[in-house]
Amino acid sequence: MFSIGEMARRSGVKAATIRYYEQIGLLEQAGRSHGNQRRYGSDELDRLVFIRHARDLGVSVPAIRELIALSGDPQRPCAQADRIASAHLATIREKIARLKRLEAELERIASCKAHTVGECYVLRALGEHDLCEGEH
Repeated sequence: MFSIGEMARRSGVKAATIRYYEQIGLLEQAGRSHGNQRRYGSDELDRLVFIRHARDLGVSVPAIRELIALSGDPQRPCAQADRIASAHLATIREKIARLKRLEAELERIASCKAHTVGECYVLRALGEHDLCEGEH
């Protein structure tokens, strides 16, 4: 059995976050010792590591909840898990594309050759969206 501090050390998840995951139902409520301390088993540690890895990959809490539910039925086809991962991948690709557009626009804006603030293209472009070359 692990204390919440040991769970935090082993998983890399802060104790406050572990309590939050319990509160929202991603982790089951921990058993308690005679001193009313939370006690966790290896299954809870495994689930916490799963949650942390999913969060590190940017997977949303609702998607993690769905993946946890799927993991409870090992004989079920994994198409739903694939769908969740594919949807998240599409979201990440959209964000990357948007960030690339932002990068290009900021690179263009930052090439200001003015010597004074009054002539500064950076300040003008930020104040006048029409000076941007595209949607970002």
